[in-house]
Amino acid sequence: MDMETQSGTPSARQRLLDAADELFYLNGITNTGVDDVLARAGVSVATLYSQFGNKDGLLQASLLRRLEIWQDCWDEAIGAAESDHERLLAVFDALKLYRGRHYNARWCAFLSTAVEIPDTEHAASALISADTALLTQRLRTLSKPLAGAKAEQLSAAILLIYNGTLASFLRGSPTDPIAQGRKIAAITALAFTK
Repeated sequence: MDMETQSGTPSARQRLLDAADELFYLNGITNTGVDDVLARAGVSVATLYSQFGNKDGLLQASLLRRLEIWQDCWDEAIGAAESDHERLLAVFDALKLYRGRHYNARWCAFLSTAVEIPDTEHAASALISADTALLTQRLRTLSKPLAGAKAEQLSAAILLIYNGTLASFLRGSPTDPIAQGRKIAAITALAFTK
């Protein structure tokens, strides 16, 4: 977990992660040099290497932190839902929560990383796969009470709507992609209800 120093300022590790999050997903991973991250974080190259090993290690830690925060937001949204239908749609509530509290980024760090680093042997690939597994497995589980034997089809449809919602942030249209995605997902879920 990220720590603060006794003076209340973020630790060097946290500052590096914050700088990486900002720069990697605003300017691009390949376009962001180590020097840019160091300057933004206000730390030395030795600190980066002692904390993360290299830029790839920093990228991995950044994605891992995002994945943990995303899962916590989704857990919270599911916990607040009062029906099976609302639990399935909680993925959109979680996205709104995640963007409001933590990362109001251009779109999705995992999709962005997958575009920039298509090499499946790259260290970040395992975290992209973990995010995908979380989405597919959880949506399948949440679809089961509503769709029964058609849970796989419903979860695939909701995932497609979710991915389209994320892509809509890049286009800037519709103006509220989360609300629009949730509405479309709600209609889709009703069509699959057993």
